[in-house]
Amino acid sequence: MIDLYGIKNCDTVKKARQWLEQHHIEYRFHDFRADGLQAQQVESWLRELGAETLVNKRGTTWRQLDEASRAQLDGADAAALITANPALIKRPLLDRGHQRNVGFSDALYSELFQQHTL
Repeated sequence: MIDLYGIKNCDTVKKARQWLEQHHIEYRFHDFRADGLQAQQVESWLRELGAETLVNKRGTTWRQLDEASRAQLDGADAAALITANPALIKRPLLDRGHQRNVGFSDALYSELFQQHTL
């Protein structure tokens, strides 16, 4: 099963969900805010994707962090910081079981699912 992680009112997440539905691709949606996150899951994403890929440094949540908190992303406390602030994760995060991807574009999803956009 495909899992899509994000925040339900995020415009990019809405576009990704719409794309998946238009292409009849079944998925489960996991809302970071409503459903929460487990530190173990965030740790595995950090190992696979790295903080530079996983963390949205252009968002409001990042800008509101102090320097000490930002520095945690380079250490063992990165998962705890992200788990406590799930809006730090670039959205959406698509988990296809064997691979995770962040962000959305028609071209990316078409490539990932080897389909053409409608």
